[in-house]
Amino acid sequence: MNGAPVKMQSACDGRHASHAQCADGDAVALDRRGALGLLGGMAFGALLAGCESMRGGASTDSSSGASPDATLVRHMSLAEWSLHRSLQAGEMTNLDFPLQARGTYGIPAVEYVSTFFAGKGADESYLRELRMRCDGEGVRSVLIMIDGEGDLGAADANARRDAIERHVRWLHAAQSLGCFAIRVNARSEGTRVEQMERSADGIGTLADRAQEMGLAVIVENHGGVSSDGSWMAGLMKRMARPNAGTLPDFGNFRLSETEQYDRYKGIAEMMPWARDVSAKTYGFDAAGNETTIDYARVFAIMDAARYSGFVGIEFEGKTMSEPDGIRATKRLIERFGVRA
Repeated sequence: MNGAPVKMQSACDGRHASHAQCADGDAVALDRRGALGLLGGMAFGALLAGCESMRGGASTDSSSGASPDATLVRHMSLAEWSLHRSLQAGEMTNLDFPLQARGTYGIPAVEYVSTFFAGKGADESYLRELRMRCDGEGVRSVLIMIDGEGDLGAADANARRDAIERHVRWLHAAQSLGCFAIRVNARSEGTRVEQMERSADGIGTLADRAQEMGLAVIVENHGGVSSDGSWMAGLMKRMARPNAGTLPDFGNFRLSETEQYDRYKGIAEMMPWARDVSAKTYGFDAAGNETTIDYARVFAIMDAARYSGFVGIEFEGKTMSEPDGIRATKRLIERFGVRA
């Protein structure tokens, strides 16, 4: 989903955010901390090995059917941005979203966008109503994608603290809805090193607050320096928080108006810390393949990383209707074994 411009780095082209988590007490939190650290290391090693094998010439034909590794179970979710035209036109509301996901598309998990809450993200009665609708439809709330709440990597320390507090309000909303995480942006300014330091401070502090609530904070490649996979990997290493991770979006690799980061390299670099992915689509050929993104190649990277979280459908095309685009994306990822 298209967002606000990234300072000093230019705009992005998309939007989104993981596995579910639960916290029954301090002992569980400690177990999660250790487990995530171990899994991160294992995933990184598997990813390196998988990428080496892929250099030998893995097939890039996305008409090839199920994912090569059938032992990995992945479930689909629907990103709310897929319906942004309908929402912005007033044809539906955020409260209608879970029913649309389950009733119209047969998708029982949803990923919200904060800007569609109509200013009611802190309204407990509104959140109770939304959760009741989800429960009534058997829909799982996965995460909330947070936009427009200030830059967590702001150069000014006071602005950074303000952004943290504004994001904390959404942690409470995510907890009320039963989400496992919020998705945030690494927006900053300055040199790459300065942006790394400021983003690690802001997002890391937010992750510490989220840890107390049993929630994760995941960062999407969303334009500018955050669309540089190596920078994102560096951010994860610098933060070193057990509940901080990435949300690789298959489409968001625009570094500036004139420069694009290598999509597949970026996905591979972020995948060891992935807690959710956004299956971005723009258009399809007659065989149902995405015309911009090689899905077979992306799923091979996911297999190498042993990724088994949610795959969030995020249709962003302009040449077909939102319902048609969502259904086409669903059919595409089902070829690779993703389950509703």
